[in-house]
Order: sequence, then structure tokens, then C-alpha cells
Amino acid sequence: MNAITSHELSVPNKSSQNQDNIRVMIVDDSVVVRGLVSRWVEEEDGLVSVGKFSNGQKAIEGVVEADPDIVILDIEMPVMDGMQALPQILKLVPGTKVIMASTLTQRNAEISLSALSLGAADYVPKPVSNSGVTTSKEFRCDLIEKVRVLGRAKKSRSRLPSKRVEKTSQTISKIVTNSTVPTKYNLRSFSNVRPRILVIGSSTGGPPAVMKVLEDVAPVLKYLPVLITQHMPATFTGIFAGHLGRGTGVPTKEGQDGDLIKAGNIYVAPGGKHMIIERDGAKPIIRLTDGPEINFCKPAVDPLFDSVAKVYGAATLATVFTGMGADGANGAVNIADAGGSVIAQDEASSVVWGMPGVTAKAGACSAILPLNQIASKLTQLIQGGSK
Repeated sequence: MNAITSHELSVPNKSSQNQDNIRVMIVDDSVVVRGLVSRWVEEEDGLVSVGKFSNGQKAIEGVVEADPDIVILDIEMPVMDGMQALPQILKLVPGTKVIMASTLTQRNAEISLSALSLGAADYVPKPVSNSGVTTSKEFRCDLIEKVRVLGRAKKSRSRLPSKRVEKTSQTISKIVTNSTVPTKYNLRSFSNVRPRILVIGSSTGGPPAVMKVLEDVAPVLKYLPVLITQHMPATFTGIFAGHLGRGTGVPTKEGQDGDLIKAGNIYVAPGGKHMIIERDGAKPIIRLTDGPEINFCKPAVDPLFDSVAKVYGAATLATVFTGMGADGANGAVNIADAGGSVIAQDEASSVVWGMPGVTAKAGACSAILPLNQIASKLTQLIQGGSK
């Protein structure tokens, strides 16, 4: 095993005594990218660069000593690529949040989604050239925001002993499904109307969570359509739809303008468009709109939820999965106000408890559940049970 050199392991410029600093390790075969991203990190309050490595093998050799909270991991590298290094990094430093960084090609989008199923927390599309990385303010802002949010989530979770985290998840699931028990969240009763549509909103950590739940509820999806808004670029959403279709065995596609919404089908909002529904006479159809970003997102969850509340009312069933930000909370309130039912993923099982957390705090939910309990509740509701 090659020795790790001093220039690969960074000594943070900021006080190493500050335990709140988010420790970031960069793994990329481009010396330009490594240096640039490390500089961005060091320019941010509360972030420190603790290592820069040119391939996956060197990253594995240095990750224990670097002890990062966040690893920014390139996919295509010599000696050992990011996909080979990912599971070993997670094994060596459990709890580390890995952000996959790759150029936005069809192949790399496919690989990035596969990485999420192997434990990566998120991904960020990288400009094709080094000069693009240097000049792209969007890439820098997107990357730093994800580093900061995921780092905070990791720090928050690491302060709790693992047994306490498990207990918290169990306690929440018992409390929030029983409206007679006082909680810090205002819970609503489930609709007494059998759902005729399932709508889903998700972001960071969402693809594997949505996949797991829909695979488990696939047998009852013949009774209703499923519409999903997952924060993703255009190249990713088509691939995500393909993954869902293969995993569930349910016909799945990116929504297209004018599509008739049919039970037994899954529709994914295409990247770069907002997906809503309207009535064409008595028939519900999909409409794609090209308006501005909403909640800094396009597609955004709120437009979908708002439109479904108007068309389906109390027959709406919605789920808000893990994700950064607050997108979906306002729409979830509208669904609940129309008599529909909303379920949010709980904090302990979420990669980031942003979207579901804000939804819960807004008082839109009928239940807040761990990921492994959502499918059984959805199945019960879809089959006509409301308790």
C-alpha cells in the first residue's frame, strides 16, 4: 500500500478544536478540480478541507486518518474509480456522507443513481471541462450547499448514540400514528375517502427511498396512478423512471404534456419542467409548464401537490420523503386542507429532514413514519383502510 503524502492530507487552516467544523475530503483525478474545490471549502465559514486524493485507492488509504464528514467523490478516475471506492469508504468511516461528482452524461447519470443505492448521500453534476468547473457559479453554489446541509445532518446524527437514534425512530412511529397522544406536531386524521391518486415529493436521498417503498407497494398500484416529483436534472429523471419501472414491474415513464393519467402507471416529472395535473372534461391529464423555479427547484413538488389537491381533493394520498429545503410543505397543507392524507418520512430514517420536517411542522401530516413503515401504511390506505 502506497504511503499517503503530506500534501494529500490537509491540515485545516481553521481551528481544529472547533468540533462543529464540517470536514471535507475531495477525491478527483484532476489537480485543478482538487485545488479549486478545496479552496472553495476553505473560504466557507464552518467548512474545512482535510484531504485531497487523485484516485479511489489513495482515498481508501487516507480516509481513516482524514476522518471526513463529507467526501466529494469523482466517478471516473484511474487506478480505482469512485464506484469501486464508495463501499470501502463507507465501511472504513461509517456515517460519512458521500457526494458523487461527475459530468452530466447519460452513462454517469446512470452510475450516480446506482451509487445512491450503494449508500452515497447525493450527487452533483460537474461541468465537462476544468474551465467549466472554474467558471460555473451554479456548480460551486450547488456543491457547497449540499456539503453544508449534509454535513450538518451528519454532525447532528453523530451526537446521538446509535441506540438512541433507533429508539427515537421507534418512539416517533408510535406517537405520531396515534392522534390521542400529545406531540409537538399537530396531526390530522386520515381521509375517510379511499385514495384515487398517490403523489410523491422527494429530493436528497429520495431515489432509493422512493424505490424501496414503491417496490413494496407495487401489488396495489393497479388501483391508482402515482405521480412523482424528484429534484433531478433532465438527464437523470428518465433514468430514474427506468429504474422504477424495472424495480416495481409497473409501467413507468417521464410525464409528457397531455398524458392521460391512468391507474396502474407511474409518472415522473421530467427535469427542467414543472408537472401538474388538470381536468380535460372528466379526465385528468398531465400538464408540463416551463415557468420559473419554485423553491429554487424545477421540477418542484409544490405545483404538483397544489394541482392534485384541486382535482382529487379528499381522494389524494401524498408522501414527502427525505430532501433538503421546504419544497412540498405548502402543497401538502393544501392537500390536507382539501381532506386528503399526507405522510412524511421521519427524521431518523431521512438523509436530510428538510422537506418532510417542514411539512410535519406545518401541521399537514396524518403520520410521520420511518421509511420501513411507510409502504405498509400506504398499502393499507390504498386498499381502503384509514386507521
